[in-house]
Amino acid sequence: MKKALVIGASGGMGYSVVKELSSRGISVTAFARTRDKLEKLFGNDHNVTIHAGDLFKVEDLEEAAQGVDVIFQAANIPYSEWETKLREMMSNIMEAAKRSKAKLAFVDNIYAYGRSTGTTVNEKSPKNPHTKKGKLRLQVEELIKTSNVPALIAHFPDFYGPNAESSLLNYTLVNVIKNKKASYVGDQSIAREFIYTPDGAKAIVELSLNEQAYGQTWNIPAHDVISGKEIIKTIRDITDYQKGVSTVSKKMIQFLGIFNPQMREAVEMFYLNEEPVVLSGEKYEKLIGPLPRTSYREGLTETMEYMKKQA
Repeated sequence: MKKALVIGASGGMGYSVVKELSSRGISVTAFARTRDKLEKLFGNDHNVTIHAGDLFKVEDLEEAAQGVDVIFQAANIPYSEWETKLREMMSNIMEAAKRSKAKLAFVDNIYAYGRSTGTTVNEKSPKNPHTKKGKLRLQVEELIKTSNVPALIAHFPDFYGPNAESSLLNYTLVNVIKNKKASYVGDQSIAREFIYTPDGAKAIVELSLNEQAYGQTWNIPAHDVISGKEIIKTIRDITDYQKGVSTVSKKMIQFLGIFNPQMREAVEMFYLNEEPVVLSGEKYEKLIGPLPRTSYREGLTETMEYMKKQA
């Protein structure tokens, strides 16, 4: 791979994918809507070309995709727009990939797997989404699989890391950084996965460089499962933070949803905080080798250091 396009480059995973590609000497076009944010994130990186554009204008995507070998799709849109716009967005990206004869590496979540079976989920596990959003993600997966674009689909758990501003853990960390009372979304006693975005970026870039990875789906697990209590203890161990951390329950989000459409849409995905879906990385390790697995202590330290610099 000599040149790549990262769509959603100003988001959490997109940012880390751009950084990972650039660190390998690969020329990267960073695509997102807001030029100012792209300039702030990548303006000093000589391997990165900034391209501000609209996901819903296929001509913007086609222009950005000219001459690229792989398109990394890491963009997302608000939950409230998924039903009406998600398929259109992906159709535009697929069309740009076809016209540029590029491969596709797709950053996906775990929604299509549906409820947890109580065991780790591998790529052969059935996908039985029970939520509207899970069904929409499965439709997108089928759209990719039935296209003529060589594509790989990588499923990730929830993110945390540098520039991952819309993540659940960022919701907690943002007040920790300010030394204010913080909140944690979900039962603090339940262990679940959070993947450090630089680890996820390394994994999907490694897959994108291996011809055997295309035409398949891949699960990319985190370092390990961890409970909210363990996260908070780790934060206290590496900082002088001593304020209380309250719990955001499903009922609280339901109440906020009365006033906020995004919160209203988030309610149906709350089951992931109560019945975590935990991924198996065995397939990846058979093809590529050991998964990147940064400890939560190191990942949280680096994330908070990044956030402090941006404050």
